[in-house]
Amino acid sequence: MRALVYTPEAPAGLRLSTVPEPMPHDSQVLIEVHAVSLNFAELAFKADRARPGTILGLDAAGIVIQAAADGSGPPAGARVVTFGWASGAWAERRAADTAELAVVPDSVGLASASALPAAGVTALRALRQLGSVVGRRVLITGASGGVGRFAVQLAAHAGAHVVASVGSHARGEGLRELGADEIVIGPQNVTAPVFGVLDNVGGTQLAKAFSLLEDGGCVQSIGMASRELTTIDFEQERLNGGRKRLESFMVGNPGFGPGFGPDLAYLVRLLENKALDPQIGWRGSWECASEAAEALLVRRVLGKAVLDVRAKR
Repeated sequence: MRALVYTPEAPAGLRLSTVPEPMPHDSQVLIEVHAVSLNFAELAFKADRARPGTILGLDAAGIVIQAAADGSGPPAGARVVTFGWASGAWAERRAADTAELAVVPDSVGLASASALPAAGVTALRALRQLGSVVGRRVLITGASGGVGRFAVQLAAHAGAHVVASVGSHARGEGLRELGADEIVIGPQNVTAPVFGVLDNVGGTQLAKAFSLLEDGGCVQSIGMASRELTTIDFEQERLNGGRKRLESFMVGNPGFGPGFGPDLAYLVRLLENKALDPQIGWRGSWECASEAAEALLVRRVLGKAVLDVRAKR
């Protein structure tokens, strides 16, 4: 079969190559992949996390062509969206754990569903870590990206007053329609304290966001899109008084329960009910994967980039 593998000398480090077929374990289904989505972190840090020749990708949606041998999961013919820590999503076929998938109804496109796993579940779980946000101010940095646009929608859905921080006015396009109450160019332009922060940027923006917390507030440090180290003057924070929390968010924390399946199913229901928009800002054939990856890395994509592995559906 063909797959996108990490090839350092290729454009964007991606090349379509012939690779061995996946061999599902007893608790895995085999799916025919129809669409995959790209995530900033897996592209920006692939040299640190993958060896040359590795099949990349966390998120894929498609059709089950072989049910799990242990009887778990959906039957052959089911439309599913899948996640996998061991990558391997960007291929014609994928072996996926039944605990890491959700069934996709016919009314939801597989391309839309493929955008959900890493970004959507990250936004959902990070928001939960803030506690109740009803009527509270929540700042989302990097709000124009994949995780950010899901976070804006989910925070608004949960009743928060959403402050969306972006890098430029153009990057803020469409965020009010998704539920943002305020759009600012960087957290330095936030004019009032916030209860919680979902930070996707790191560096100086994370430090500023932490300083904006009200007493009892919390920052979930999700990503490092800036690729900058973060310096916080905790002595000054102590002098300012108040209790604040800064937590390093990990979407795979065991405390969230076994597998992405239940959270993916919830997000798929939101898509089905038109209560969530996947915000696909780039879509095309996986033959154009390097073009999509480069556009995502230089922030020309608002939201998610999705590749069609098979004909659009």
